[in-house]
Amino acid sequence: MERKPRILCLHGFRTSAEILKKLVHRWPPDVLGRLDLVFLDAPFPALGKSDVEGIFDPPYFEWFQANQNFTEYTNVEECLAYIEDYMIKNGPFDGFLGFSQGAVLSAALPGMQRDGLALTRVPKIKFLILISGAKFGWSNFGHHKLTRNAFSSPLEFPSLHIIGEMDFMKPESTVLVQAFVDPFVINHPKGHTVPRLDEKSTEMMLGFIERIQKTIATDDEQMQKSISINMMKDYC
Repeated sequence: MERKPRILCLHGFRTSAEILKKLVHRWPPDVLGRLDLVFLDAPFPALGKSDVEGIFDPPYFEWFQANQNFTEYTNVEECLAYIEDYMIKNGPFDGFLGFSQGAVLSAALPGMQRDGLALTRVPKIKFLILISGAKFGWSNFGHHKLTRNAFSSPLEFPSLHIIGEMDFMKPESTVLVQAFVDPFVINHPKGHTVPRLDEKSTEMMLGFIERIQKTIATDDEQMQKSISINMMKDYC
């Protein structure tokens, strides 16, 4: 039997794991039943007013902080260490799902991991699901020193991008798609939110899940072969 892809889910700016869970759990059972989703609160309490105040209950959290122009960032290293520590204690995880600030961070993780700058003690990220994402170093987002080369070469693994027609992040999300090889893209008519999936979007999502299941099955098989070879060497 194919195992469910295990996914660490990173919420948006000044929201929470519980809020993202409520939004994602509006997706069809056919989708949710094929994924093992784990929702994590960011390490830092919100330092200002949340846009979802009055809609969703507190507490609210943020992954890192930035100046008004998003050209300087603080607590990024602490955030990465926090995520890696959680993955070590609660993993392994196959991939990430991120929304808004969580998607901006998730999108940069594979490149930082590739370059040995983050998540060096956990398995390689196999795929991403990015909702209202953006690239560090593009348009309204400057680089952090650790993200400067995160998109220096195309990212060759499955990625799914969910982009809202009325989302203020649409231009950044559209550019982010170009950083990946053969991406899946779901467009929806709403704004900056995790949308419900209509019939067409559900079909696209299920197609993506089939692809990532093949990816993790191949990786699992290669890992088992490697373990078997090492065990044979130990006996020889």
